[in-house]
Amino acid sequence: MIGCPPEEPSLQQFIQALAATSPRPHHAALLETAARLLPGCEFRHALTRSGWYRPGGVILPDGTRLADDLEKWAEAELDDCGGDMGILLERHAGAGLLATRQAGRTHYFVSPIGPGPAEFLQLEVEEVEEVLDRHLINLADLPDDLPDLTEPMLPAALPAQAVGRPRYQFRRLTDVRQVLARQPAPVGGQSPLGRFMGEWSAGSAGARGHFCDHWIVASREHLDRYRNSLLTAAPVSRHARQLKPFHWLPEARGRAMAEQLHAFDRAAGYPSAWYFHLVAGGVTPHAVAYAIAEDLGAEFHYLPERDEQILAGWLAAPYSV
Repeated sequence: MIGCPPEEPSLQQFIQALAATSPRPHHAALLETAARLLPGCEFRHALTRSGWYRPGGVILPDGTRLADDLEKWAEAELDDCGGDMGILLERHAGAGLLATRQAGRTHYFVSPIGPGPAEFLQLEVEEVEEVLDRHLINLADLPDDLPDLTEPMLPAALPAQAVGRPRYQFRRLTDVRQVLARQPAPVGGQSPLGRFMGEWSAGSAGARGHFCDHWIVASREHLDRYRNSLLTAAPVSRHARQLKPFHWLPEARGRAMAEQLHAFDRAAGYPSAWYFHLVAGGVTPHAVAYAIAEDLGAEFHYLPERDEQILAGWLAAPYSV
């Protein structure tokens, strides 16, 4: 079912409801909340990226919370001590204060809103859990200044025991068409992401499913040296973790090469996957493209004609995204 970008009131209701939704395996409650409050959108889980964390707060050994934000607490305490780190240490060194961190995972959900490769919504939700990080003050290596207190080189680390329940946090809801429209491109040319999506539509992959069935778009906004806002974006495979690197042998030619390509495509779940993983992510070595070109020159035609044309375009003007 093709949906529409949600109205702002619906999105705000969803954000509020999300904060009260407990994380569960497979995100059934989250998806039910999205279906109810974001009508016309049919989100499905696409990918989870984990392993990141943020600074947390300050607690006492009995779990009593002193602050949610370690850095703000430390700055305020140092100001109250007249900027004297020695006084701050005298005040707190015997209290056994503990620093926490926010351990997180980012879940990506997608909802097609049209047939084009950029015509989908991407919902990003963080699952965050506060855990113990370290003793705030390492008595064996006392901090000399504020950065040494908040980000010590030699922390007195603690096992990452949970001190709070996991919770969802809304990160953003993106119309990928808008992301694509903001990508920098040479005069008269396409952005790398635009070319990548255009090749998806033109090749055999586009006829076998929506782009977001197999890829998400990771984006990041930053300022350039002139303080202009720039949005960079790159496709991320939903299946990269399950795919083995393309084990190409230099002597593989003709039928042997065709069998390797088809095996990779079967594992990825769509035709011409080997090519898209050559352009994005580097799972397929560039040498494979040149070996296929040699096969085509020797009249071995095991690719659909439209995929041959896409490969010819890459060979004439290689790029990555």
